[in-house]
Amino acid sequence: MPFDAFSQPSRRELLHLAGGLAISGLGFPAGRVRAETETPDLEPYQRFPRMVHNYYLKKVRGVERRALERKSALSTKAEAEAYVTDVRERVAKAFAPMPEGKTPLNAKVVGVLDRDGYTVEKIIFQSRPKFHVTANLYLPKERPDGKVPGVVGSCGHSSNGKCAEAYQAFSQGLARLGTACLIFDPIGQGERSQYLDPSGKLLMKGPTREHNQCGNQMGLVGEFLGSWRAWDGIRALDYLLSRPEIDPRYVGITGNSGGGTMSTWLLGLESRWTMGAPSCFVTTWRRNLENELPQDNEQCPPRSLALELDHDDYLAAMAPRPVIVMAQERDYFDARGSEEVYGRLRHLYGLLGAEDKIQLHVGPDPHGYSQPNREAMYRFFNSLTGASELSEEPDIVVEEDAALQCTPSGQVVLDLDSRTVFAFTRAKAKRLEEKRAEAPLSGEHLREAVATTLRLPRRDSSDAPDYRILRAYGPKRGYPTSHWVHYAVETEPGIQAICTMLRSESHVSRLPAAPEKGSHALLWVAEFSADAELRENEALRELVAAQPAGSLVIACDPRGVGDSLPGTAGARARDYYGADYFYAAYANMLGRPYLGGKTHDVLRVLDLLASRGWSRIHLAASGQATVPGGLAAFLDDRVETVCLLDPLESWHSIATDEYYQWPLSHMLLGVLEKWDLPQVWEALKPRMA
Repeated sequence: MPFDAFSQPSRRELLHLAGGLAISGLGFPAGRVRAETETPDLEPYQRFPRMVHNYYLKKVRGVERRALERKSALSTKAEAEAYVTDVRERVAKAFAPMPEGKTPLNAKVVGVLDRDGYTVEKIIFQSRPKFHVTANLYLPKERPDGKVPGVVGSCGHSSNGKCAEAYQAFSQGLARLGTACLIFDPIGQGERSQYLDPSGKLLMKGPTREHNQCGNQMGLVGEFLGSWRAWDGIRALDYLLSRPEIDPRYVGITGNSGGGTMSTWLLGLESRWTMGAPSCFVTTWRRNLENELPQDNEQCPPRSLALELDHDDYLAAMAPRPVIVMAQERDYFDARGSEEVYGRLRHLYGLLGAEDKIQLHVGPDPHGYSQPNREAMYRFFNSLTGASELSEEPDIVVEEDAALQCTPSGQVVLDLDSRTVFAFTRAKAKRLEEKRAEAPLSGEHLREAVATTLRLPRRDSSDAPDYRILRAYGPKRGYPTSHWVHYAVETEPGIQAICTMLRSESHVSRLPAAPEKGSHALLWVAEFSADAELRENEALRELVAAQPAGSLVIACDPRGVGDSLPGTAGARARDYYGADYFYAAYANMLGRPYLGGKTHDVLRVLDLLASRGWSRIHLAASGQATVPGGLAAFLDDRVETVCLLDPLESWHSIATDEYYQWPLSHMLLGVLEKWDLPQVWEALKPRMA
């Protein structure tokens, strides 16, 4: 039954919980929620602002500890070789799915710049059908043996992509020192912006914002932006090796920042590289998390931590071929982590008899591919290829962007009708919708699929969780009742769901028992803050007023909401790059979605209510909270009635909306391959009066 088939009851009917399930489409278009600037700013308590951070830090440290025990136990060449084979298999799993085959590149040279000692060819190829990649090939004029070494250049997060000064610099430097360099525009940068109006104006400014917008969304259909980015790099290597000027014995990859990320991933994924030089990225997951450093979508491979892959493992897949890890002393990517990576790789390379093939260079500068790091890269590559005896960077002539662009307007979407990442995501979402319709899940099969996708922690619903009793408060907070008590419910080790129980009189003891069989309890699942919503949300206040005498009323902050809203990550918590996104990304890397944890928190509060005899539980939620709240109600039959205000229509609506505004924390990887929310809403319908 499609979502739109639900009737649109009146607001008064929606507020009448005793009438059962109410699901409305009020308020927002499909897949959207209030923008960040519209979220409540009502001074929530935030008693536990580091709870979520410390929880994930413990998880990541545990993964690192187990992985290091395995690596340090390697003691023979055979064991090291087996480890390299195993890590390659795990990297492939982390980046699945990749395309099953390679389509024609349809490469074209659309222009040539003749410069002193080298030429710059302007090239367009298709990494996928109608998915155009713009690139510049810096080719030395002198080729003593007819062939020269070749390097693929991967750009960092520069808005102008391959035209950024540092990336022109290393491309020119390599060419002037005898090595060809093919540098290409990443998705969302340079000539490959994804969000444009017909006049070419950027509708979403900044590469990280573009990457998260298309990358978060494509996770719903089981895709990973990092895999798409890496595939562009693999096809760039295909093109480079197709050129007769390139010596296939010497092909490398280098890049800085986001380009250092892709260099690292590509060294783990592609076996044809003979050398690598990632700059200003390689550290450890633990260091990044400890330092509260968010990274955008393609920098956080799903399941990477669940597969016990750290940054060094992506480079270990290259062993024993030569790699130099480059860092900066004043970078936000922690150089201590770079040194730890180097130490781990030295151990592995040493067992393989190739300790001299792994190097570390820590430059003196802030984040960036500065000249000292570029020269370290030249020295390293030249020591392997013999392309030049020099390593000092020649004088660089920075070209105007227009001179290096491959398209007339500077955008492949406008000039070549190139498909966007979103177009691919939408098309796949529609295919998956048709597939789900052929064999829709229902009943226990649907419940099993929901629980499996959420990856819920282990739970015994008959075993009530422990909880802390926080002090009671009087009437000055502005709640609908004169008194209240806060409980911190231990939903799993290190996580508490913060619950506010409303009372008409002072109460500082344990959660009260139901006075009689069949007593009502209202559980409100907070969207942004139970505290703020109890004071300001009129729908909630009317719900409280409508409860029968003797009812229990509890408002709950699941993890990362309200009292446990993380005060970390150096940005507004609900910003596209803030704490809410930060921990959702780590949850995905751990293979345990943030939404699964939020849903589990609600389920454990239900366990607590049931343990105190509250047998008629009514659950209500609004906006974002309708997802964990609705899923918990679906999974737990003890919820008698449900009220969902402004619910999410479907994840399909997000996957097919180019400018959706739903956060990563409320999405599930690959969910649309099996089920979607309308099936859950339909299953809840019998709880209507």
